[in-house]
Amino acid sequence: MSKKIGMFNSNDIKIEAKTPLYQGFFKMVRYDFKHKLFAGGWSDTVRREIFERGHAVAVLPYDPDTQEFVLIEQIRIGAMATSDNPWLIEVIAGIIDEGETEADVCCREAEEEAGIVLRQLSKATSYLASPGGTTERIHIFMATTDATTASGIHGLDHESEDIRVHRVAEKDALEWLENGRIDNAATIIALQWFFMHKKVLLKNWSQV
Repeated sequence: MSKKIGMFNSNDIKIEAKTPLYQGFFKMVRYDFKHKLFAGGWSDTVRREIFERGHAVAVLPYDPDTQEFVLIEQIRIGAMATSDNPWLIEVIAGIIDEGETEADVCCREAEEEAGIVLRQLSKATSYLASPGGTTERIHIFMATTDATTASGIHGLDHESEDIRVHRVAEKDALEWLENGRIDNAATIIALQWFFMHKKVLLKNWSQV
């Protein structure tokens, strides 16, 4: 392993300009910057257009009694370019608004998108969605819920949401991971984290 991994940090970048390009449902900003080089010295000015949509949470509700996840299905227009079916199976997720905590968003979105109440909430991990083109960081949570209350169609009209709720058995979710039925990052990461840490997670939940 190289001894120089992690040799740079944010202090090794010079932001020369930040130019707003578009402000609508989302925002685009152009960054002009220089950065230190591995071989020494500084780069020429680099120009990148960056998609800024804020940061988000994604929560995977699980019912230990029924051994089911609560997942949602909705249309994602960005999936059309590479998928025959742009209605995706996803975890519950939402943007963190100003003044909200990550836990607040988990609970709000669970009610808005699935009509369920979260019980125990555990932070799993966080990741950068696509740092070459967006600043977004997504925080992944696990939660317990009563899956028997999950049904119907949900979402906010003013956000043009049309969301169908699914109760999904563990074995089915695992099969969908393996055969590619689930192919969006937040859902893959959340389910993989659950299956990797299931034993410890359930033990911790049972002790609360």
